[in-house]
Amino acid sequence: MRGLLAALVVLALAAGFGGAGAQETPAPLQSPILTLDQERLFTETQWGKRAADRIAATSAELAAENRQIEGELTVEERTLTDLRATMTPDEFRAAADAFDAKVTEIRQTQDAKLRAIGRLQETERQRFFAAAFPVIGEVVRSRGAVAVLDSRAIFLAADAIDITDILIERIDTELGAGKDSDAADIVQPEAGAANGD
Repeated sequence: MRGLLAALVVLALAAGFGGAGAQETPAPLQSPILTLDQERLFTETQWGKRAADRIAATSAELAAENRQIEGELTVEERTLTDLRATMTPDEFRAAADAFDAKVTEIRQTQDAKLRAIGRLQETERQRFFAAAFPVIGEVVRSRGAVAVLDSRAIFLAADAIDITDILIERIDTELGAGKDSDAADIVQPEAGAANGD
């Protein structure tokens, strides 16, 4: 009988603790060291998704422009080849040199646009982390931490000290998707690029 009573007391206490836990949100784990995945923090926020969409769209525009230019240059080269029989060697050499110079200039312009897309990606990351730093700082202080490490560089760590998901939610709430920078303006397709205008 005494054993049954003890078991009932244990069950009652367990139910009481269980009920209290269900009603109250547990306090965040206090730890001097926290971790976050910087790549996920950027790519999974609204800001990172907007930046990725913009970079993908700009890259697609540049690829389409390159295909158009390639087609136009192919036609121009074919025309020049067809006209060779009607030109003197000096005339053809001059025309061929002018065509080569034009191709070189266009290639340099398009390569510059491609590099600008790469710079845009880095610019977006820098703007994001500069804007997110105060939010990260608030979370770090609320956890009583003194350091935050990139989880990708750590061999083993408890999931409880990773604040990536918390930060994604907080940053989305406080910063949203951010705004487009002006950095992509220099990679917009230029009308008449294939014509050397």
